[in-house]
Amino acid sequence: MSHPRNPHALLTPAMRTLLARMAQANPVPLHAMAPEQAKAAYASRADVLELPSQAMARAEDLRIPARDGHLLDAKLLVPTAAALPVLVYFHGGGFTVGSVATHEILCRRLAHLTGCAVLSLDYRLAPEFKFPTAHNDCWDAVQWLVRHGAEHGLDVDRVAVGGDSAGGTIATACAVQARDAGIELALQLLFYPGTIGHQNSASHRMFGRGFLLEDVAIDYFFGHYLRNPADRDDWRFAPLDGLRPDGQSVDFSGVAPTWIGLAECDPLADEGIAYADALRIAGVAVDLEIYRGVVHEFIKMGRALPQAAQAHADAARALRRAFQLEAQ
Repeated sequence: MSHPRNPHALLTPAMRTLLARMAQANPVPLHAMAPEQAKAAYASRADVLELPSQAMARAEDLRIPARDGHLLDAKLLVPTAAALPVLVYFHGGGFTVGSVATHEILCRRLAHLTGCAVLSLDYRLAPEFKFPTAHNDCWDAVQWLVRHGAEHGLDVDRVAVGGDSAGGTIATACAVQARDAGIELALQLLFYPGTIGHQNSASHRMFGRGFLLEDVAIDYFFGHYLRNPADRDDWRFAPLDGLRPDGQSVDFSGVAPTWIGLAECDPLADEGIAYADALRIAGVAVDLEIYRGVVHEFIKMGRALPQAAQAHADAARALRRAFQLEAQ
């Protein structure tokens, strides 16, 4: 994606105004806090700009066992009484902040617009739980759903994985493991996923300061999550350019069809585009949407940005098509 000399000129008027108001409020940035403070601060701000929450026919709290016996909290959101296909959703937050609660309104909206169930997972976070714990927790949850989802009234023959930002990273890696395990996923649903191990793309240089998600924050999150520098080159953290245990890069052939929604003014934009290109080269069907003039995390800013509702609708349309819920 080409970038102008003045990247702020790309912002929509509403986005520019919102960023100016955020700067004027001058909140302490997350990267200046201890991790527990950052978790609490992110949670307190998470729903401020969200669209109204949607009612569900059923909202069920679940506990899913991880491979080490730990029970992971999860929330199952079901919009109707029918046996529905299910999206397994992994929240964003740099592997360090965020939760089922911070992304519940988004997940309820996706369930409502799509007519599918959504299973949202509280995977374990850094710094208490380093890489690859978050990934392992999420992959364990996908496998649990395939085995036990029918017990909760779900159609386990129609399963998708999805997430935003770090959650999108996890979803991409889970899609590869599902392919390897013979689990046929209907879709990868990805909002601005991280896919590279080293943040050196043109969009990182262009949008790494002054566009909400800053490089210093990315360094903070990854510094808490990764055990050592070598983890940056592990495919589970960097699906696009990381290596598998045999020293080979990931072969994406045969992974699930993919919908990707990116923010134009986001450090992660270029790696999202590069991931879409890699999937297409591997023969995977990809639907790529770039929402112009907005920044990272815009999908949680629906009260201020119309692009958020548009992205929700586009994602829901992709899910309905993948789940064959209606003729397209």
